[in-house]
Amino acid sequence: MGSITAEAERILNAVREIVPTLRNNGVEAEDRRWIPDENVKLLEQADVFRMAVPRRFGGLDLPLADQVRVLTEIARGCGSTSWVSVAWVSGAWLATLYPDKTQEEIFANGSVRVSGGFTPSATLVPTDGGYILNGSWRFNSGCRGADWDLLAALIEHPGGEYQPMYAMVPMSELTIADDWHVSAAIGTGSSTTTATDVFVPAHRVADAAEALAGTTGDRSNTGATGRNYGLVGVVMAESVATYIGMAKAAYELFVAQLPGKGIAYTNWAEQSQHPLTQIRVATAANKIAAAEALADGYLRLLQERADAGVQPTLEERAAIRGQCGFAIQLVKEAVEGLHDISGGSAIARKAHFQRFYRDLEGLSLHGMMTPNANLEVQGRVLLGLSPDTDLL
Repeated sequence: MGSITAEAERILNAVREIVPTLRNNGVEAEDRRWIPDENVKLLEQADVFRMAVPRRFGGLDLPLADQVRVLTEIARGCGSTSWVSVAWVSGAWLATLYPDKTQEEIFANGSVRVSGGFTPSATLVPTDGGYILNGSWRFNSGCRGADWDLLAALIEHPGGEYQPMYAMVPMSELTIADDWHVSAAIGTGSSTTTATDVFVPAHRVADAAEALAGTTGDRSNTGATGRNYGLVGVVMAESVATYIGMAKAAYELFVAQLPGKGIAYTNWAEQSQHPLTQIRVATAANKIAAAEALADGYLRLLQERADAGVQPTLEERAAIRGQCGFAIQLVKEAVEGLHDISGGSAIARKAHFQRFYRDLEGLSLHGMMTPNANLEVQGRVLLGLSPDTDLL
């Protein structure tokens, strides 16, 4: 990823120190179906939630690649904690798409946690000074610890057409259901949030199409600021960090438990001496390295375009989605290969390996991150077809 800023290096070092704590808190995170308060406090102290906040509001405004480094390291400790951090950090960047008045409200404390529900499963009805919001959003990762929620909703126009919008709402004005009962990413607390007749001022509502294109309102980070990466690029790049970090953790844990470990019901007293183990370890290491190389490439492209004050081309945006999907496929395959030869002891709840394995499998089903959907988008554009999606 090239050079790293001094501020990012400081945060990265702080996160490295707490990786063992995040990892050891994994069972508690699953028991309560939400990451421990200690995890949030440690990340807050490390300034993780200031990374994407503009400097004029007391934030650090770190380059995207530096943010990804930190989020990847968090995932080495806990996949759920990293996934929630991705939601909050990318959500803070998304808040920069709003007018200055909105940003002043959201970034009032310099550090902020913004979750989001991006499926337009709600309605906005115009009223004096703003809109009335009603609806529910499933899979709202990080909602239990968020300050704000960025929520997709539809405005129905007189002609019957619907306009997708993004409403920024204080978390305190929403209700959270206790409905997160899952087998993976359990600690993310990705419950359903509901708005009931919530008033949203007009300055906190943005047109979804404009947000995707990076042309919303009087936003202050327009032009060649070096931070205008584009909504989908930010969300995809930061999300992939969690997958890569979890794979690195699973690899480290697998290799660490090999010394003195035999293969049950065989004459192999040292599993590390078995050729299949050697092949799987090398394959996993190379797949993880290949995923990181893909990430380096699209992060470099996003930064070059942001520095120039332009958005990536359609072909480049489709390639970024495909490369993100393929990076996830690579690390998923890497961990699956190790899991196949990990032995029965790996399924114990106290064995951290199985949690990273389950979380990787589960999060690979995410609608926007699943490899097949992203490779399809890239493949369509490579073949001269339309991408068949606005999420680019």
